[in-house]
Amino acid sequence: MPQDHHIPDPKRFNVSRATLWFDRFMGWLIRCGGVAVILAVFGIFYFVGKEVVPLFRTAEVGPAGEIGAETASAVLGVDEWGGLPFIYDGGERVVFVGVEGGTRRVIEVPGLAGLKVTAYAFDAVHSRVSLGLEDGRVGSFLVGYERKYGSDGKSMVEPSVTLEPWFTLENGSGPVTAVSYGDSGAGRVIAVRRGEGAAASVSVLRLGMKRGLVGKGKLSLLEELDVTSELGAVPLLLRASQNGEMVLVACADGGVVYFLADSDGVSKRQTFRPFDSVPPQQMNFLFGGVSVILTAEDGRQEQWSLFRTDQAGERLFGATKAFPNLGEGKVIFAASQRNRTFLTGAGRELSIRHSTSGEVRWQGTLDLDPVTAVLDAKGEHFIVAAADGEARRYSIHDPHPEAGWRAFFGKVWYEGGSGPVYQWQSTGGSDDFEQKLSLIPLIFGSLKGTAYALLFSIPIALLAAVFSAAFLPLKIKRVVKPVMEIMSSLPSVVLGFLAGLWLAPVLETRVPSVMMMTLLVPLAALGIGYVWCRLPIGFRNRFAIGSEWMIVVPILVLAGWIGWSLGPVIESFLFVYKDLATGKEIADFRLWWPQTFGISFEQRNSLVLGFMMGFAVIPVIFTIAEDALSNVPKSLTAASAALGANRWQVVWTVMLPVAASGIFSALMIGFGRAVGETMIMVMATGNTPITEWNIFNGMRTLSANIAVELPEAPVGSTHYRTLFLGAVVLFAMTFVMNTIAEVLRQHLRDRNKIV
Repeated sequence: MPQDHHIPDPKRFNVSRATLWFDRFMGWLIRCGGVAVILAVFGIFYFVGKEVVPLFRTAEVGPAGEIGAETASAVLGVDEWGGLPFIYDGGERVVFVGVEGGTRRVIEVPGLAGLKVTAYAFDAVHSRVSLGLEDGRVGSFLVGYERKYGSDGKSMVEPSVTLEPWFTLENGSGPVTAVSYGDSGAGRVIAVRRGEGAAASVSVLRLGMKRGLVGKGKLSLLEELDVTSELGAVPLLLRASQNGEMVLVACADGGVVYFLADSDGVSKRQTFRPFDSVPPQQMNFLFGGVSVILTAEDGRQEQWSLFRTDQAGERLFGATKAFPNLGEGKVIFAASQRNRTFLTGAGRELSIRHSTSGEVRWQGTLDLDPVTAVLDAKGEHFIVAAADGEARRYSIHDPHPEAGWRAFFGKVWYEGGSGPVYQWQSTGGSDDFEQKLSLIPLIFGSLKGTAYALLFSIPIALLAAVFSAAFLPLKIKRVVKPVMEIMSSLPSVVLGFLAGLWLAPVLETRVPSVMMMTLLVPLAALGIGYVWCRLPIGFRNRFAIGSEWMIVVPILVLAGWIGWSLGPVIESFLFVYKDLATGKEIADFRLWWPQTFGISFEQRNSLVLGFMMGFAVIPVIFTIAEDALSNVPKSLTAASAALGANRWQVVWTVMLPVAASGIFSALMIGFGRAVGETMIMVMATGNTPITEWNIFNGMRTLSANIAVELPEAPVGSTHYRTLFLGAVVLFAMTFVMNTIAEVLRQHLRDRNKIV
């Protein structure tokens, strides 16, 4: 039987072994790649979470050793490392006690031999003990520490005591019964009380450094003022601020009298009553000397700060925060020397509180009854001493006291402010700067910038997509669409550069022109459409379908030019600024806007951002929306046209409903493009964290804030971790919006699933 040569060889359908191995390899490679992507995403979440979670942890306090104190009413101080505290009980010596090993060292205070100290107080910031004597003199001594290294390489702290000048009081009589010292470096003040009860008198001493031709200069008394007559009641407590500018005197009638000591002298400024007729039991300034913590006998505790009630007014004290009440027992207080944290309590119940956020960072119960306490300079330890001489040291782990839900998302009353606000200001020019870490202005700025960008881009992009998909001739569409897609490839830094250096100066002086163009161009388009629809059909048929743009575009350009030219004319009639000082009238929109509405006008503002960010978003929305409209089945549009619908009716009743899910996706992608933009936001808006919808000022967005501040933030600091929290908030915003968008898109898609 002859062989059939038309039957194919079965081996032709066998796959080679190498191909099978390669196919398996690529399959496993793709699976491994997918798993790697998932692991990378979880790794990113882990890294970001590791940076953010510590912000919301409270302080941790634990025992760190016992120290033998010597007296019940001693001044308790400590070095900045927390290893060598000292005790002073009003005598002639200072006792230093080593935490490790319990070594004791006694240093005699020079010049105190034979003198009787009747009053003393401690300023932890300057490590100064102020003294009042029985003979009516006041003075002070400084406790210093120097770290040295021995021959074996081990470090040790060497203490020292330095006496400062004495000053003799001229006013009043009797021994000094209370004293408080304030020092700003250039100026110093001492508040002194002599006598007790109704016979007590209060004097304020203002000191200054008289400099010679050579040397440091000599501290001398500039002024002594008896302020007893201005108190109105028996003085109980005295406190001089750490900046050497203020003195507070708490009186028996519940009033607190505020005296200002400046280059013009000592003067009374205010009397306020924090607890009505109940006098404060404790009165202590916080770090910086602008706020004071007042505690009543019934445990109420409030913070009063200096601020102006209006722009031209004087800074006076007002209640800014109320803390949880303390328990029963002797009130103790110790302020931090580096932030707004303070240790306070009554009896055995102690707590660490933060004055900016108003939160209690830690609260606990001790097994001794403390009568005095001190925080070290680094805020890593505190020491409490009991009446029987027992003292204990505790460690503090609270790296982010400024953080918390209220600090990030609530209104906070900051020092110097006239009320609670949302504010972001992460750095300042002094050590006593109060960090302001509210994310609300950044969230608001992100939404504001996105809103103005979409307000400009959505109408243009969608109308252009509709015109391109339904009206534009194919040969022109082949040119227009690639050009629009090329627009999206422009670097955002280039657009930001153009916005900040070219567009912003142009728009600054031509706002009325922009307003006229915004009004005339749409009106011209509507007018052209109205006239075109009423022209004879024979005339309109002379133009090919889709070529109407050749008539529309020149007219729109002419309308834009007319609007731009009419701007200065309209400005000279409607936007006239009147100088209240001279009565002169000036036609300038930049001056008229703040005078009329009381809000600012800035060169880099939301109007500039709307134009330039809209230019960046338009290609994204246009491309996706145009594709969705073009992919509507031709059978539907042809059927609608066959039933007598005109082109606009086909678009409105068929194309837009069918393509609604795709158009909505385009809008959401445009939203994501706008909310995540960085460089345009930084360069076009001034990058100011404010919460105003004013179109003529700027904003700061979450993305721009991260880009600007993250390179300068110390790793692991509160500022550094807060920037990561901002990234989490930005992710959450986009995630929520995308989730809502996907639900709505699926709903729109289900409505047209028959297509």
